[in-house]
Amino acid sequence: MQEDTEVPFINNLNDTGDRTRPKGKDAFKDPQKESESSMESPNLEFEYGDTDLLTAELSELYSYTEEPEFALNRDCFEDDFKSHAGGCRWSELAVDEQRTYVMRLLNALEVTDRDKRLRVSRAILYLAQGVFDECDTEGDVLRWSRHNVFLLYDLGIFTALLDLLSMEMDNSQACSSAVRKPAISLADSTELRVLLSIMYLMVETIRVQTEDDRPEWRVARDAFRNELGAPMNSGEPFALLLFTMVTKFCSMNAPHFPMKKVLLLLWKTVLFTLGGFQQLQDLKVVRRQHLNLPPLPEDSIQVVRAMRAASPPASAMELIEQQQQQKKGRRSRRPLVKQDSLDTYNERDPFKNDDSRDEEEDPEENDSGIEGEVDPLDRDVIIQPPPPPPPLRPPTEQVNFPKGLPWAPKVREKDIEHFLESSRNKFIGFTLGNDTETLVGLPRPIHESVKTLKQHKYVSIAEVQMKREEELQQCPLSLGEEEVEETPAEMLYLGMLPNLSQYVIALLKLLLAAAPTSKAKTDSINILADVLPEEMPITVLQSMKLGIDVNRHKEIIVKAISALLLLLLKHFKLNHVYQFEIVSQHLVFANCIPLILKFFNQNIMSYISAKNSICVLDFPNCVVHEMPELTAESLEAGDANQFCWRNLFSCINLLRILNKLTKWKHSRTMMLVVFKSAPILKRALKVKQAMMQLYVLKLLKIQTKYLGRQWRKSNMKTMSAIYQKVRHRLNDDWAYGNDIDARPWDFQAEECALRENIEKFNSRRYDKNKNGEFTPVDNCLQSVLGQRVDLPEDFHYSYEMWLEREVFSQPIQWEGLLQEQ
Repeated sequence: MQEDTEVPFINNLNDTGDRTRPKGKDAFKDPQKESESSMESPNLEFEYGDTDLLTAELSELYSYTEEPEFALNRDCFEDDFKSHAGGCRWSELAVDEQRTYVMRLLNALEVTDRDKRLRVSRAILYLAQGVFDECDTEGDVLRWSRHNVFLLYDLGIFTALLDLLSMEMDNSQACSSAVRKPAISLADSTELRVLLSIMYLMVETIRVQTEDDRPEWRVARDAFRNELGAPMNSGEPFALLLFTMVTKFCSMNAPHFPMKKVLLLLWKTVLFTLGGFQQLQDLKVVRRQHLNLPPLPEDSIQVVRAMRAASPPASAMELIEQQQQQKKGRRSRRPLVKQDSLDTYNERDPFKNDDSRDEEEDPEENDSGIEGEVDPLDRDVIIQPPPPPPPLRPPTEQVNFPKGLPWAPKVREKDIEHFLESSRNKFIGFTLGNDTETLVGLPRPIHESVKTLKQHKYVSIAEVQMKREEELQQCPLSLGEEEVEETPAEMLYLGMLPNLSQYVIALLKLLLAAAPTSKAKTDSINILADVLPEEMPITVLQSMKLGIDVNRHKEIIVKAISALLLLLLKHFKLNHVYQFEIVSQHLVFANCIPLILKFFNQNIMSYISAKNSICVLDFPNCVVHEMPELTAESLEAGDANQFCWRNLFSCINLLRILNKLTKWKHSRTMMLVVFKSAPILKRALKVKQAMMQLYVLKLLKIQTKYLGRQWRKSNMKTMSAIYQKVRHRLNDDWAYGNDIDARPWDFQAEECALRENIEKFNSRRYDKNKNGEFTPVDNCLQSVLGQRVDLPEDFHYSYEMWLEREVFSQPIQWEGLLQEQ
């Protein structure tokens, strides 16, 4: 277990606290707005999905320093195309003529001259980019790119590129020269960047379905998906080749690899072959039907999309200021609050209505010595004299209560067993083990409680898989061989298993290097090799442009890694829970939990609203429209978007990963407590986006009972949000912490027991010499001699010599053999 801890340990989560912690009450405010507190921040109109819009995904493939290469690709194509087409444009050729020219390019890829091969690759890249010089609008570029990509795939370009990529990976001369260089730039990865760009454009364009797809394109999409997921020429899926590039880069053996493009291609390949979130939901429904389980109570994706964001709790600085203003503006304050005012507050829960005016109407709320989170909007009420009590509002103006909880409550079989065990101990004095049917001797209310619990009982696919695995381990002979379905997830796991620890550690190293809270260290890996130009900037404008490009580059890496890890965890969990558990354990042992907390230990509102993009330089805008003159003012202004899609997407992905690592794992939940994650996560609630708030609240819920009574008392708004937004477990004592002493934190024992189950699963299913002691022995002489044995090729040449030496020249003592018998 020690070999997994190779990622540099994050010793102190607060090592960047001075730089990232909000300083003063304006730390979270947009500098373009005069006054905007955390409570006044608008709801973010963000729709979570597998990816962003196609144009955004294509533009993130290129760094701004690669802009001159668009013209270079066009020139390489036109120089070669003129000699073939005789003055015609690509868009004017018939499809047969286009196919003929692509076949010519395919043949030219096999030349030995690297420079000629690079020029041909650039010409192919120009075709995949949509022959933009012949287009007038961005829509034309995307349409021609789609047409050309399907043409390139149909003629076998991807297979040829795969061979070239493998050859470039094994180019020891390029690797050794890059290792010796003091500074690596774009020029060191030119061939790799061109190849990876073509492959990314092909994968992303074919992956995205449109309404006007031709029937042959739909057939090609299915064929390409199967081709990427199945073992290729190297005997492994395409994703394994990209994982190998990641590990070679992180081991410093190939520092010139363009990691951003590799990670983007790896993410999109896994997304294409395994499927996105909607495909996961459909697969879960089918799998539950196959296992004869009840259908899912709801579609989680739709439930989360229908949620509204809650008003975030006040920050510590706002609370301090509010208390100071209380002392100045109020002559006296009551030490306790009346129960009826608490009831009024509960009836008018601000999480049920985002209208901030309603939150100001109850002056009693500010008198509470119990409620520690006071809205910043209430300051005006505190400073002014108390207003007269408002007239009673008619019932039509009452706050609209939600019709029901967003989630159907769930109960596990283990919860029912624990409930009955405690009830029997209390009323009868003995227990019946795991019996959940016998209710003899228990009072009527217990009968009703058990009935209610069973109505909401939920059996997960993971529980069925674990139970089946336990049966297979106990009865290997009677249950026979397990039939393993060759799904894309199964084939990917089988390929990743031998080097799984290296892959996980490499991804976390890259995530650590790209995190905005990480400090630059001399021994850390250089992820900027494919963004830094050969000549460093000499003007202020060039420096600003490069600074934006570097920050954007890091954000895209975080986006790709977070989405990739989440997809792997979700697909492996659906395929088999122990595949998910081994990836999770590798992540935990490589310090993924403190790494994610370190990522969120920053001004998260600034990260969400970062303006690290230059719209006029984004593809395909930059190749269609005239380039306006860039100024320092235009670079500082950024875009007009309310938030950065990729950064919000990354934050939600990382929160979902953290939830998956800690769910139902007591020892990992205690890690959240030990690393003091509560204030870090609570700051993330400032982002008014329902899905992000939901996963933050889930993480706070599982550790609430360990944070102490004082924390719960002073964070009642957060507790209310948990009650309203997070799924209810009917007999979960999360808000009180009554069973803390009964559950000691034994991290090593829990993880070792889990590792033992994982190793048994892998040994039973994937070990080639599995169950060797249970293999039946054939004792029939006739069948043994009748078996065909494959002998080595050299045995045929020496067979006669072997007979002479081992048989004819050796006297056989028949009497001795008989005596031994």
